[in-house]
Amino acid sequence: MFESEGEGAGRKRLADARRVVVKVGSSLLTSLDSGLETSRIESYCQQIGRLLETGREVILVTSGSIAEGCKRLGWARRPAEVHLLQAAAAVGQMGLIQVYEQALRSLNTGSAMVMLTHEDLADRQRYLNARATLGALLRMGVVPIINENDTVATDEIRFGDNDTLGALVANLVEADALIILTDVAGLLDGDPRVNPAANVISSAGAMDATLDQMAGGSTGGLGRGGMVTKVRAARLAARSGAHTVIASGHEPRILERLIEGEVIGTCLTAELNPLAARKRWIAGQLRARGDLVLDAGAVVAIQERGVSLLAVGVKGVSGQFRRGDMVRCLDQSGAVVAQGLTNYSSSEVSLVRGLSSDEYVTVLEHVAEPEIVHRDNLVLMQDGS
Repeated sequence: MFESEGEGAGRKRLADARRVVVKVGSSLLTSLDSGLETSRIESYCQQIGRLLETGREVILVTSGSIAEGCKRLGWARRPAEVHLLQAAAAVGQMGLIQVYEQALRSLNTGSAMVMLTHEDLADRQRYLNARATLGALLRMGVVPIINENDTVATDEIRFGDNDTLGALVANLVEADALIILTDVAGLLDGDPRVNPAANVISSAGAMDATLDQMAGGSTGGLGRGGMVTKVRAARLAARSGAHTVIASGHEPRILERLIEGEVIGTCLTAELNPLAARKRWIAGQLRARGDLVLDAGAVVAIQERGVSLLAVGVKGVSGQFRRGDMVRCLDQSGAVVAQGLTNYSSSEVSLVRGLSSDEYVTVLEHVAEPEIVHRDNLVLMQDGS
């Protein structure tokens, strides 16, 4: 029942992809016993090299620095303390990027290490700078190797997992496809620990709500992600029109076979109409500065008519935010309807909520725009996230 009518189109889209983001999980790259799986990394790099020869561009999002650091430091398990995790990341990143660099250099391919935190993509100027840098690297034929900057990241600024990072990078560079390599065959229609006959879901729409019950938590000791993060990542990538494939990184020639259109793993297909670049950035933001509670009329107007949010439709304000910050729009039950960039601060919205636009001057010293959030800066959140 999960087969998507767009599977053929989705696989063809993958075969036609010119710009691809590949995310490789920790479990494929490292183990606490042996450290880095050098031969596997070299295999992925060889496949990337062959994709480059066909005129494609590849961005690699890699996990593994903390796991490699744990190995180098002689730790038997991943620590819980933030400062120890950051230390492990600093140690492990050295070895991880060295293996990638040597493998790609042997193919006469340049590589570049790019470390990101959530703040780099949440800030509009830093987002644009990151996009410009990655674009320049791709034009030079260099493979950007991206990892979360675990050495400085804290719970307040981290992505949470590299599946999410991979999706946001796909948004950032306007990729055609996101390939998530993991240690399982794909998204299953049941828990294999309970149902050994569980089957891989070949294809589904990324926004299909029935996928949620199929996704479980992480069971590994090295990584932070689970199948639920991969489904969420596919939904983020879908907002920029990128299809996502979740497949086993143990399969031989996996990247080449996927790009050739072979049916492997789970293909989660994207919506047909990609968002504009600015709205793609808005949709990808994971942390809003505040919330606006809307009345029923404003919810209907935003969802069905695509209009701007006016103060007359705002019932409540929470959080501290400034002009230009990201805010969420909630219905009165607390469900997220949309998010966007506000034209007014939280204190100003509190003063004008419920008023018509021409009444702003009665409570504000300076009136900017008539809209609290203009429709060009407002994105519907279809999956409720």
